Amino acid sequence: MAWSDKKLAELRQTFSDATGGDLQNPNFQRIADKIFSEGGRRPAPYAGMPTLLDAPHRPIVEGDDFSDLDVALYGVPMDLGVTNRNGSRFGPRALRAIERIGPYNDALDCAPVHEMAVADIGDVPMQSRFDLAQSHADIEKFVAEIVAQGVIPMAAGGDHSISHPILRAVATNGPVGMIHIDAHCDTGGSYEGEKFHHGGPFRNAVLDGVLDPERTIQIGIRGAAKYIWEFSEMSGMTVIEAADINQLGIREIIRQARTVIGDGPTYFSFDIDSLDPAFAPGTGTPEVGGLTTREALALIRGMKGANLVGGDVVEVAPAYDPTTNTAQNGAQMLFEILSLMQFSPFRTTP
Repeated sequence: MAWSDKKLAELRQTFSDATGGDLQNPNFQRIADKIFSEGGRRPAPYAGMPTLLDAPHRPIVEGDDFSDLDVALYGVPMDLGVTNRNGSRFGPRALRAIERIGPYNDALDCAPVHEMAVADIGDVPMQSRFDLAQSHADIEKFVAEIVAQGVIPMAAGGDHSISHPILRAVATNGPVGMIHIDAHCDTGGSYEGEKFHHGGPFRNAVLDGVLDPERTIQIGIRGAAKYIWEFSEMSGMTVIEAADINQLGIREIIRQARTVIGDGPTYFSFDIDSLDPAFAPGTGTPEVGGLTTREALALIRGMKGANLVGGDVVEVAPAYDPTTNTAQNGAQMLFEILSLMQFSPFRTTP
């Protein structure tokens, strides 16, 4: 049927006086009702104090009751465990400075900051800027308090060594599985007398009994350090190399990941260097031949319904990120993983 004056009149009647928050689709209106105020107003993305994903700021001090939260977003400004370029200590600030992520996830049809109780509870209070072991102890203590209150912890790092103390805090009832998207397996041994660096957190977590290697999948692995990661496959982890992604296809990788993790409690760790340096140059150990942002989004979104009990996005180093693309993509991945948590059985099961 051709365009007509009648159709124009109908559109004018419906939309001429409508605000940006007046929508005809009831599902979209459900989202708009949470974001727009009367008169079609919504907060300016560039105004106010920056927080992770524009979540409400709720600073936590020891002894506070915050068990009403579903998810606690927090920063871990620590990079004492790096083996190459440092600077990811500034990652949490860089992610907080990114505006206009969400609030609606079009692929998963949710607005996690508005449909769950989510807050940015600040940064892990570090007792020393020089002591790696003390920093890891501080992280574990901080996350253990989140977990003790029944809240899902979601971190913005920081280097990848932070995942080991987080897993120690999360796995209070036994080892958890893991979805790990990264350029590196991070299952290396001791270097120069230090085994708790960012290249070995998941070896340490397995040996500590907090990570189940047979329920762990590592996706996007590549680079010249492959020879030092034999622990991954020897312990029973499933390793998907970046070179095999095109042949396998994203759907098959998602299928394998869902099979590996099953229905059990699962941690989600995303290293920004899993993305090709074309998308994320601002990281300490970039590796060419990585994921595109579209592939990464598809992989994350394919995990909807996984029993997630925590997560992190790590290794954003803004000093090497002149366009802020790395921070933009890091914040987006943080948002995508947070969106998954809205559908996690851990959160929805009484």
